Amino acid sequence: MGFIEVLDRTFQKHANPEDAKHMKAYMLDQFDFYGIRAAQRRSLMNSVAKDHHIEIRDTIRTLVFDLYDKPKREMHLVAMELFEKHLRRSYKLEDIALIEQLITTNSWWDSVDYIAKNILGGYLLSFPKETFKVIERFSSSDNMWLQRSTIIFQLGYKEKTNKELLFQQCLKHRVSNEFFIKKAIGWALREYGKVNPDAVLKFVETANLKPLSKREAIRRLI
Repeated sequence: MGFIEVLDRTFQKHANPEDAKHMKAYMLDQFDFYGIRAAQRRSLMNSVAKDHHIEIRDTIRTLVFDLYDKPKREMHLVAMELFEKHLRRSYKLEDIALIEQLITTNSWWDSVDYIAKNILGGYLLSFPKETFKVIERFSSSDNMWLQRSTIIFQLGYKEKTNKELLFQQCLKHRVSNEFFIKKAIGWALREYGKVNPDAVLKFVETANLKPLSKREAIRRLI
């Protein structure tokens, strides 16, 4: 049996219907679940992956979308975590097409936030010359999740954050009424405020942000 079939059987064996019901409700009925929490999911995934490491290594770029085709949310989360683990040091330039597909498939905040920070952010550190082109294209898309990704992809950058690019994206999307965009602006600014609080406070004073964005941005800065 291949990795996905073994993983599915393993997850079914450890499924918790009661937790699955609560997880589905928490995600506003967007997805079905086995009912396996994050720590256990990763432990089970790693256990199965040990016996299928060659298959995963050799097929990772197609395997992730086979996992994405499965109905249970845990499979989608496994997909993105395996993608990041196996490609973080070996991205190819053309992988941006796969990353875009990951963001726009089975999209919800739990997957998009991980992909934006850990995968898109990592890819653009590997190919910094692609940053402005990719971010401009994603940012100008009609897809709200791509837009959100352009705001939060630098969450792990800390002192390496491109301040001008962050502020540019916040200004570009500041009039959006999408909850996930307003929240992303506040979150990204708050995180950057941990390394440059004065710049964030100055920006917020003049940016005319939506109340939610402003409130989230300065929540721990004043």
